[in-house]
Amino acid sequence: MQTELLSPAGDIEAAYSAFYFGADAVYLGLRQFSARAEAVNFTPAELDEITAYAHSIGKKVYVAVNTVMQESELPALLETLAVCERCRADAVIVQDWGVARLVRRVFPTLVLHASTQMAIHNLAGALAMKRMGFSRVVLARELSLPEIRQIQAESGLEVEVFIHGALCYSYSGLCLFSSMTTGRSANRGKCVYSCRDTFRLNGRQYHPFSMKDLALEKEVLKLPGLSLKIEGRKKTALYVGAVTDYYRRILDTGKIDAGLTDNLKQIFARPWTQLHFKGKNKAVTEPDFVGHQGLPIGTVDRVFSHTITFKPTRAVARYDGIQIDVPGSEKPFGFSAENLVVGGKKVFEASAGQTVTLTLPPHHPFIQKGSPVYLSSSTRVKGAYPYTKPRPGAFKNRTPLDIDVFIAANRVTACANGTSVSIDGSFTTAQQPEKTRTAIEKAFAKTGETSFSLGMLQVHNADDLFVPASVLNELRRQLYEAVILPERPIELPSTPVRTKPTTDPKWSIKTDDWDLARHLNPADYDELTLVITPRTTPADLAGFPADKVRLALPVIMRPEKPFAAVVSTLVQAGFHKWEIANPAGLTLVPKQADIALDGMVPILNTQAAAMADELGIGRVTLSVEDTADNVASLVSRIKSVCLIRYQDVPLFLSANCVRENDCRDCPRGRIEMSMTNGKGSFTVISENCQTIVTDNRPYYIKEAPPADWYRIDFCYRRYTPDQAKDVVKTVKAGGEINHSFDGNFHKRFAT
Repeated sequence: MQTELLSPAGDIEAAYSAFYFGADAVYLGLRQFSARAEAVNFTPAELDEITAYAHSIGKKVYVAVNTVMQESELPALLETLAVCERCRADAVIVQDWGVARLVRRVFPTLVLHASTQMAIHNLAGALAMKRMGFSRVVLARELSLPEIRQIQAESGLEVEVFIHGALCYSYSGLCLFSSMTTGRSANRGKCVYSCRDTFRLNGRQYHPFSMKDLALEKEVLKLPGLSLKIEGRKKTALYVGAVTDYYRRILDTGKIDAGLTDNLKQIFARPWTQLHFKGKNKAVTEPDFVGHQGLPIGTVDRVFSHTITFKPTRAVARYDGIQIDVPGSEKPFGFSAENLVVGGKKVFEASAGQTVTLTLPPHHPFIQKGSPVYLSSSTRVKGAYPYTKPRPGAFKNRTPLDIDVFIAANRVTACANGTSVSIDGSFTTAQQPEKTRTAIEKAFAKTGETSFSLGMLQVHNADDLFVPASVLNELRRQLYEAVILPERPIELPSTPVRTKPTTDPKWSIKTDDWDLARHLNPADYDELTLVITPRTTPADLAGFPADKVRLALPVIMRPEKPFAAVVSTLVQAGFHKWEIANPAGLTLVPKQADIALDGMVPILNTQAAAMADELGIGRVTLSVEDTADNVASLVSRIKSVCLIRYQDVPLFLSANCVRENDCRDCPRGRIEMSMTNGKGSFTVISENCQTIVTDNRPYYIKEAPPADWYRIDFCYRRYTPDQAKDVVKTVKAGGEINHSFDGNFHKRFAT
């Protein structure tokens, strides 16, 4: 593919701004099922307008339908996909396996892009997406340039990567913090950005997970042939235009315009990072401040009687936004520069290098001499990105209509799509017969506000009769008003059904602690699921009950090659029961294996379960995010289903390291740290350059609907054998577990 600059559009103004400043495509969401539910988003009419406009100038529009859906939402989802098809979207961006199945079976003309919410982080995952019918994969943001290039070269898919914008601390799609603590699920577009919270960790109060913004800048020149994606569907048209212009010029000239960099930082910018593009990077968070700071333009020289004096490095105009760092505050103090004084006189604009005095607003905080000053909003910059757009209604997707016109001496008739209209009259021989067809074509080409365009026109006028333009125009109006395009029936495709009721659930125990597993009593479980590492050997499995063991791939497998080798070795040794927690497992595990799907791949509807069944997965594990009513509807219908009853839920699963040390001196062994945000207490686990955060309360479902399998997890946090045995006994008996919680199970998702 050709290199594509892909810009965000939270509303139609942002879309027009993006196209004006050089975007090759935009991505956007409708009012439902968008992972940026808090953006303005698009109505069907606006989607139709922007796709028609984009296609008229050779550009593309992708629609994000990238949340997970509960069973009751599937009919509305069908309507959303029908809108995408009707409005001729160039692709839909998808996370939910059920959405992918519906697109393939009901809307096969829609192109599938695999959302970054699928956490595709290796070649095996990309190949799995190809197997599922996707033509493009949006890679996890955490990947390095060599990893990106390998997937681009070997997957046979279009590849899309993020180049600029906000970052999540966790791998996208694998963050459950917001959902499990507030009910507002990131996988359903309602994230409260828990990663931006203040936490007490390592003996101090700060923002250990608040990410800087991604900014690859000139590094994008190393990514030819990819789709280069800018994050920001909640940003303004001004921001979208500025950042699109910034990268358009880098791509076209190979150079960075420092003035445009400054513009961006005045509009919106956290500190910038290239994340792990060049390899492991520790400097990816901003622990002391959150939100927009602006462009640094100086430091406070003097504070006196509710005024500050400083020398700006950039021009400052009246009503520009100013921010000043305040000790002990996580956000700078901001105010409008309403009173600019230079040399004792009020001025409209102060030049760079002049000594400027600004009046502080009433009730301002204490400001120290030497505090950094930022330009956070500039009148000049706001006016630097004007864009043009078509008049409302100028662009519309239209259906070509083939029309036959029959002219007789006493009647003219127009027919299209099984509909005909006629006007009686007295029509005489035309003085210039050659102009009759031109007049008819001109009349019927005026489709106005209708949803039609003129297709093939056949004129039947054997006697070369003349029809006045007024009659032709009325005939056209009546025809276009009368024609009704048939809507094709849209139904949910059938799914595999349960053939027998669930009566006696079996019990599974899953753990990544093999030492603990050896102390568990095989009589207490029907299946033992062991999470493998790149160093697992067949000898490690000696002593475990072979008929009860299932081997599990971890959620994240970077690098992929060692896991592929271990899987191959273990399969050759006779281990054919596997669990996968990421689409990559579909590529690494043989198709003929007995495959179960972990709940980290969210299955919240029967269409998603049916997709899993078609991929050869024999059992699905329902998501711990889900609600009791939806779970009950699924366990009664899915062929083979597992329900997690006890788990230390991974709230963050991150490639970023929380340790405050130099990587060169890090032993990389496992450490655990306690943390609180004032609302809950958590455990932070750091091991092998990966950070996992769990709630100190285990997730526990005391009473659950009958399922084929119930599961107890001992992953991430560590248990003594006695603690684990006590948990197993209590959960199986339906007893009480102190200080546990049940997530969203006994409530609804927050909206």
